[in-house]
Amino acid sequence: MFGERITDAAILAARGAKNLVDPFRPYHMLVEPEWSADRVVEDVATVFLSNRECPFRCLMCDLWKNTTDEKVPVGAISEQIRFALDQLPVAQHIKLYNSGNFFDAQAIPRDEFQSIAQLVAGFRTVIVENHPKLCGSACVEFQQMCGTQLEIAMGLETSHEPTLSLLNKQMTTDDFARACEFLCANDIRVRAFVLLRPPGTSEIEGVERAIESVRFAFNCGVQCCAVIPVRAGNGIMEQLQVDELFSPPTLTSLECVLDETLSWNRGRVFADLWDAKQFANCLNCVDERIQRLHQQNLKQALLPEVCCTHCL
Repeated sequence: MFGERITDAAILAARGAKNLVDPFRPYHMLVEPEWSADRVVEDVATVFLSNRECPFRCLMCDLWKNTTDEKVPVGAISEQIRFALDQLPVAQHIKLYNSGNFFDAQAIPRDEFQSIAQLVAGFRTVIVENHPKLCGSACVEFQQMCGTQLEIAMGLETSHEPTLSLLNKQMTTDDFARACEFLCANDIRVRAFVLLRPPGTSEIEGVERAIESVRFAFNCGVQCCAVIPVRAGNGIMEQLQVDELFSPPTLTSLECVLDETLSWNRGRVFADLWDAKQFANCLNCVDERIQRLHQQNLKQALLPEVCCTHCL
């Protein structure tokens, strides 16, 4: 475990260049199936919005790569959503992911809430990202404007307080719990992001703490958890890897966390499979293992384990 929190200055100094984004176009968009709160597989449109960089410079984050340095013009976010909806197939739910916090007024102008709400009012669920410390009355007002179910995705990251304090996230588990209490009291659903093997964590600790973090999230009223294997790729994480303070988790560890937490039947749990092949223990069975995880995400049920003679 490293001895103290790494500062904003160190994180910024380790960065490379940002990607060039258009403030009037989302930098990515897609539609993919997801097991919904209604216990059926339904399509979710995800719009990755181009906007100002998040002020919370978390140690493991690489989302800053597709952000602007300045606040985008009023009307730009609505135009991005309008453009995406014109391009994407019909879906039942929508995620508006903005590489930061939807209720950060420097990222999503408050003057646009009404126009955004009108654009997404036809979806059964509107899912946005937000930091626990930015959950307040604006969340309630936006749900009322939308006239549909709002779900806020928050990064718990880990319920292991010493590790959380080192991630430069500028929050505690109590902050997370208070945000959950407020949102649930106002009929806003909560989704949590949980990290698998953050820096300073062994493989075994990574699995155990991810499982405990999902348990903590469910105890706080969270209805859905996404387990994210920690990756290098933002500059500072590569430095930690060289210093032997960070190693990416294995795919089998992700399997272990998903298998255990799905067995509780307490809420939806998804394994983040973006570029999951990099975590493979064995190239002979990696595709089969990823497909099993994908099917478990969609069915929210345990499936037979993959048996591979090369892994024995």
